[in-house]
Amino acid sequence: MLNAVWVAVIVAVAFWAVAVCIAVYVMLKAGRLITETTSAVADLRGRGDMLMDRADAATRRADEQVAKTEAITASMDEVAATMAELNSRLTALAPAARTIAHRVGGPLARVAALLYGISRALGMRRPKVIRAGGPTARAGAIATAQGSAPDGRRRALNGRRQPLGRRPPELNARRGARR
Repeated sequence: MLNAVWVAVIVAVAFWAVAVCIAVYVMLKAGRLITETTSAVADLRGRGDMLMDRADAATRRADEQVAKTEAITASMDEVAATMAELNSRLTALAPAARTIAHRVGGPLARVAALLYGISRALGMRRPKVIRAGGPTARAGAIATAQGSAPDGRRRALNGRRQPLGRRPPELNARRGARR
């Protein structure tokens, strides 16, 4: 029957079969883990490439912006130099401009004031021309016919104006006088 050697061999074979089954199970799990790790690494590699492309594009855009900024800075330096030159020229011309303004500006201002006064005086003497059929002419004709035309319309129709020296009575009071 069975002696002790055979029992030991059967027990050893059983343990060996269990160990082989456990090893196969561990190897299957390790294979799945290696497959998932390989796909994760490939996905990370793809994302890393995409991230590198984005970083490269951002770097290129930043480089373009730096180039534009350098161009603007260079043009601003040119503008500053031009403004400094213009300022020095204006500073050199300022006394001549003051002299011209004092010598020529005064007489020109007087001539302009005289011409304005003459044209204003001639304008005050001429009657205003009102177009026939316009809203001002109709309102003025109606108001004149009724005898209640406002001063502005009556003056426009008659061509007369009030003298410049008249002031309303409330403005004739002394300053500081209490009412």
